[in-house]
Amino acid sequence: MRHNVAHRKLGRVTEHRLALLRNQATALLRHERIETTMPKAKELRPFVERLITLAKRGVAAGDAAGRSLHARRQVLAEIPDAAVVGKLFETLAPRFAERPGGYTRILRVGFRRGDSAEVAQIELVGSEYEPRKADEGDASEESAKAKSRGVGDRLKAAAKRIRGAGKDQGGSKAQAKGQTSGMSRKTSTPRKAGGS
Repeated sequence: MRHNVAHRKLGRVTEHRLALLRNQATALLRHERIETTMPKAKELRPFVERLITLAKRGVAAGDAAGRSLHARRQVLAEIPDAAVVGKLFETLAPRFAERPGGYTRILRVGFRRGDSAEVAQIELVGSEYEPRKADEGDASEESAKAKSRGVGDRLKAAAKRIRGAGKDQGGSKAQAKGQTSGMSRKTSTPRKAGGS
């Protein structure tokens, strides 16, 4: 029976599972959005939310009786990356100061092609994908580059490049190949018939 057994094992031993959660938490706090499988995302959510709550307590306490330092050390025990912990205390904790909980969001993305595992995107609330900003960035890139073309258009462009390269050399590639092979025939010595 599984009484009072709370978390998923994720097919790993305890040390590996904790390392996985710490690495994913570091990536999530650094990039504010990661893509992983659904069970891993569900296990990561309470882990990260507990760290954000610790950071919020540390920021709210200020330096009263060293509570801020204590909170920072508690978070550093789970996430050894000082840059990520600094971002958590300086940027993310003030962002969630008025929010009582629910700092992360899990979005189902689909199924992975290789093993059909359900894939999810876990992100911090407030770091949503903004299509207007992305479209403005893409519009400037599209003006610099041509729009992505279909397979047929790419094949036609490749054929034009190949034909254009042959004309610049004064003939087709087959003619150029024939000229080089003809030169090699002239320099080679003929074989004698009859052996030895």
